[in-house]
Amino acid sequence: MGFLSTTAIKWNGTFCVFILVLMYIRHTLIPNDEQKLEYRNKIARLKGFEDAFELVKSAISITFKMHRAGLSLILQVMPNNLGAYHILGSNVIVVNRYVLYVIKNLSKSTEEYNSYLFMVLAHEYLHSFGIMDENVVRQMTYNLCMSLLGESHAATLMAKEDPSSLFPQLKMLPQSKFEREYEIVKDFDKKNQSYIS
Repeated sequence: MGFLSTTAIKWNGTFCVFILVLMYIRHTLIPNDEQKLEYRNKIARLKGFEDAFELVKSAISITFKMHRAGLSLILQVMPNNLGAYHILGSNVIVVNRYVLYVIKNLSKSTEEYNSYLFMVLAHEYLHSFGIMDENVVRQMTYNLCMSLLGESHAATLMAKEDPSSLFPQLKMLPQSKFEREYEIVKDFDKKNQSYIS
């Protein structure tokens, strides 16, 4: 029988409340091989940021019972060691456009690129719930990918270590810096947008 663990952790003098699902996932929510294959196929068929984010939200809702709406995605060139970040207290996720471009060109398949997109958006989406501890979010992202996709899937491998575990060329890139120019991805969280007619 599974359990749900809610823990309060003191971090830099403030309290951050977050939810970790440990044995609950193992005992009640582990997808069977058919369901894992279905998730792998969904990742392989992603058609863009919007599709990837919808899958991320669905997976995190099912796995961790967490949901929020109204997020925006910004693409911006930034230092290579930074894949993405969530602006604390905001509705913005910023993804490194340069790293995204490099991974897209190094990927052996669309599925490999989509796996990176899924993993990095899942990681930042978890931060958007106010979970500031990087190690906790890394573990949650790994648990998510492992349970839904299996140990050998590209997203799981990247979540376990980092993207350079699959793309070692990332370590050899010339260092980039933050650029002023950025792109706001339209219709990123479109299913949660309301329109006034």
